[in-house]
Amino acid sequence: MLRFIKGNLENIEGVEIYPIISLLIFFVFFVALFWWVFTATKEHIKEVSNLPLDNQTDQEL
Repeated sequence: MLRFIKGNLENIEGVEIYPIISLLIFFVFFVALFWWVFTATKEHIKEVSNLPLDNQTDQEL
């Protein structure tokens, strides 16, 4: 199965750029997520962590 895929990919010009783009997207996403986690305020994290426990809107329906 892999030889069919590899054979098709060898015929496409410029296909070697796709793994590089995928790695860059992956790296940028996790660096941004890492930065957001360390710069988030404690008040915001506490507010978001209590959202699942807030049943007031569910009981009003």
